[in-house]
Amino acid sequence: MKKVLRWFILGVTLFFLGKALKDNWLEVSSIRIDAAGWASLAVATGITLLAHTWAGWIWTWVLQELNQPVSSAQFIQVYLKTNIAKYLPGNIWHYYGRILAAKNANVSAGAATLSVLLEPLLMAAAALIIVVLFGSQLAVNNTNFGVHILQIVSLFLVLGVVHPWVLNPVIRFLYRLKNKKSDSENQSINSLSIERYPLRPLLGELVFLGLRGTGFILTMYALGSLNFSQIPLLLGAFSFAWVLGLVVPGAPGGLGVFEATAIAILQHRFPAALVISAIALYRLISIFAEIAGAALASLDERLAN
Repeated sequence: MKKVLRWFILGVTLFFLGKALKDNWLEVSSIRIDAAGWASLAVATGITLLAHTWAGWIWTWVLQELNQPVSSAQFIQVYLKTNIAKYLPGNIWHYYGRILAAKNANVSAGAATLSVLLEPLLMAAAALIIVVLFGSQLAVNNTNFGVHILQIVSLFLVLGVVHPWVLNPVIRFLYRLKNKKSDSENQSINSLSIERYPLRPLLGELVFLGLRGTGFILTMYALGSLNFSQIPLLLGAFSFAWVLGLVVPGAPGGLGVFEATAIAILQHRFPAALVISAIALYRLISIFAEIAGAALASLDERLAN
């Protein structure tokens, strides 16, 4: 069933993207990028690379919340080198690489696994915060109130999941379900407990989404003019599309789901050709930034050794 669902989601998104491109091909092919536009795209690429580097630093904060002191530089390198693996089928190999690298650095297996589970939860919470704050214009046909309520409820659910009152009992239950009880194991359980709400990593993820959203807005600006009043809408739309790409199964790296969602939201507010071109271009920028991050991390690691 999981494989069928993944292929169904992929097929629907590809069909939607193909139809949107076909219907607007003449307008898309007529778009030109001037010198200022190329400069804007270069800045967007740099900001996107900075966002991925920042996300690696936040991962070290999550590990520190789990009482695992780690080297920030080393784990940022690991994060950047494994990031590109999210485009492999299954959408789990970047997490697997980080868990393996963390265990090799003497991080407990439980803490390593929990850190890669907490990170996307905090990212989702940050994205929902931005959607609630800036996404009031996302709904169409007077359905704003119902959509806004759903956004707020989803936000509180995600924020509640990462609260120590909820998370710590779940950790203990799963750990005891897997292992027999003993004094040493009780100590391991205690070491995995979160002592306070992970506020610093959550605020860090807000900065991460802000950087990613800025890269997307600069990509839109490179292809067409924007008004300052449109920035909240673009940031909210980007965050909503990004979080759907994060949580929907069968979409490695959000590929397809992010693009289809962003097009569905923005094509009614901006020229469809501009939206399609900007979203396709931003995907290329994001992948290039991830490849550059992995290459730079590998180079830095070799120079350090």
